[in-house]
Amino acid sequence: MKVLMVCHGNICRSPVAEFILRDLAENEGLGDHIYCESRATHTDEIWNGHGSPVYPPMEEILSRHGISCAGKRAQLISNSDYDRFDMIIGMDEENLRVLKRKFNGDPEGKVRLLPEFGGDRPHIEDPWYTGNFERVYRQIEEGCEGLLEYIKENDL
Repeated sequence: MKVLMVCHGNICRSPVAEFILRDLAENEGLGDHIYCESRATHTDEIWNGHGSPVYPPMEEILSRHGISCAGKRAQLISNSDYDRFDMIIGMDEENLRVLKRKFNGDPEGKVRLLPEFGGDRPHIEDPWYTGNFERVYRQIEEGCEGLLEYIKENDL
């Protein structure tokens, strides 16, 4: 199962989701079964083909939870990602709109929102604007836990 996490800049929400899902999968003995990466819908954090690292407050929170994101840099989503990944998971409605537009309406039904899998919110809030990085970590963790259960239950 190949999962792609997506947010606006690929420096806060989607890389955190990438590394949380990887960690959860490893802890469940599914590290060989579940592969995860993350991308951006916009080039705001990518200059001359060089992406920014994970935003320091998010990197710090991951580290406090024993998860490393060393070496991760923002990457832009590409058309070929649709064929490379089984599931493409956005963090909010804007991500969903961009992804569906980019992928011709999502003919295979691969594009979903992370909160569909866990939590009582319509989207994962953007900590760039709210400043509440710990709360966003918890929202993403809850969604990733539900996503992992969904993958296991559906033998994907």
